[in-house]
Amino acid sequence: MKSLSSSYAKNISSILKKIAYEENKKIKKSAKLIKNAYNKGGQLYIFGTGHSGLIAEDAFHRAGGFAAACPIRDENINFSKGATKATSLERTPLIAKKALAKYKLTNKDVLIIISNSGVNHAPVEAALFAKKKNIKTIAITSYEFSKQAPLSILKKRLYQVVNIYIDNKIPAGDALIKVNNVKVGPASTITGSFILNSILVEVADMLKKEKIFPFYISSNMPKANENNDALIKKYKKTNPHL
Repeated sequence: MKSLSSSYAKNISSILKKIAYEENKKIKKSAKLIKNAYNKGGQLYIFGTGHSGLIAEDAFHRAGGFAAACPIRDENINFSKGATKATSLERTPLIAKKALAKYKLTNKDVLIIISNSGVNHAPVEAALFAKKKNIKTIAITSYEFSKQAPLSILKKRLYQVVNIYIDNKIPAGDALIKVNNVKVGPASTITGSFILNSILVEVADMLKKEKIFPFYISSNMPKANENNDALIKKYKKTNPHL
């Protein structure tokens, strides 16, 4: 008998293949935006509430990661104040604006906003905040989910506000496998990380001739300190988390 974990793996694999094929042009277009920002001395900021914030953290200061990536961190958009509070706060006006205001975003930068449902107040507010500052935006979101989910008081879906949106192909509700009439096995974190890193490998290809290649090496690999220390020195002034 086929196991549910095998079904989950098959579903995830199918979604990833669909993203790679159907969203390829947008992935490359997003990479070009980030490359252009890099060439102007800009930085890549990444915003996500709740579990979407895990993807922002995944991009930061890691082996094979883009050195100009900076997560937007704020206790109001993660689970620091508890899951119930976090769910409420991501639907609360000004939360995103206050989080972003702590960083020195300029029109040289790019902001990636991650929201599976694409309708909560905070991610849409983040996109509108960036738009006012003429900052290029990229969304990682579920088009299908956002068409069904109830809108916030902003009356906008994330994909309608950003410069580029990449569809993570996730069904409404996120989870993929039905057990006891409840869907389990969420997928948006896996697909979100896949999309983000797909963009960044394209960025790496575009910047491969840079004198200082802006990607970290695992600290357990040869010459890692020399490489990584140079990158940290370069971005320490603009990334408060280094």
